[in-house]
Amino acid sequence: MALGAFFGRLKQGLARSTEKLGQSITAVFTRRKLDDAALEELEDLLIRADLGPEVAARIVASFRRTRFGRDITEDEVKAALAGEIAAILAPVAVGLSIDPAHRPHVVLVVGVNGTGKTTTIGKLALSWREQGLTPLLVAGDTFRAAAVEQLQIWGMRAGCTVITGAPGADAAGLAFDALGRARAEGADVLLIDTAGRLHNKSALMEELRKIIRVLRKQDPRAPHSVLLVLDATTGQNALAQVRVFKEMVDVTGLVVTKLDGSARGGVVVALAEAFALPVHAVGVGEQAGDLRPFDAGEFARGLIGL
Repeated sequence: MALGAFFGRLKQGLARSTEKLGQSITAVFTRRKLDDAALEELEDLLIRADLGPEVAARIVASFRRTRFGRDITEDEVKAALAGEIAAILAPVAVGLSIDPAHRPHVVLVVGVNGTGKTTTIGKLALSWREQGLTPLLVAGDTFRAAAVEQLQIWGMRAGCTVITGAPGADAAGLAFDALGRARAEGADVLLIDTAGRLHNKSALMEELRKIIRVLRKQDPRAPHSVLLVLDATTGQNALAQVRVFKEMVDVTGLVVTKLDGSARGGVVVALAEAFALPVHAVGVGEQAGDLRPFDAGEFARGLIGL
């Protein structure tokens, strides 16, 4: 999908978030002076749009410094707001690069069930396959047959081998064997799907840490990337999920999915402010081309509706 077409999909996908934020701005700023009352209303609507209190306070402080007491139009507010949001997002808009020195570059994909982990792995594999790389996929959520089957379907689409185990098999042992095979076959990337059963946090924590321990018996630096996949429709709950998974494993970057079905796209800004973790990609649909590298400026304009 061309970049212009993807921006169109992103803007369309963010339509519900834009409606939530844009219409509120229109209601507040129809040629009025930027006074204390207006700033208070702006802060409130930014919080309600899931940008979070820290981001809202930061943006309002900037507006107070640069525009306080001036007559300001709705369009001026939107343009300035998009600029403020893009500035917050720019440091975290970092693509996921594969280091050829590792071979395979091991990517451990984590997140709660239902966020789109398996689909994200499939889309990444297809993208890297199109770039001439050889990914190998591991169905590490061995207790969910649906997750294994879904990964196998994506493996067929991408032309990638999917390594599976018996139902309920030890995920760490499967990952260990897969890394050995990937090294023997000269694969460029090893993508490992994992379980996401947060209702038993201690068991999940132990499973993820065990996977990492056994991987490091073959490669002391593995996994080279730990991606946390988040569902945008969960809004502020996404922040709690980051905190939980950072406690379990060393999360190196985020992928935010389901922006097309969410009125809570502003949470991406809250995540950037709270954790400063790279946001490698965002998803705006089910098709392979609907997962693309995160662009701060595009996202900010799409969120405001410019």
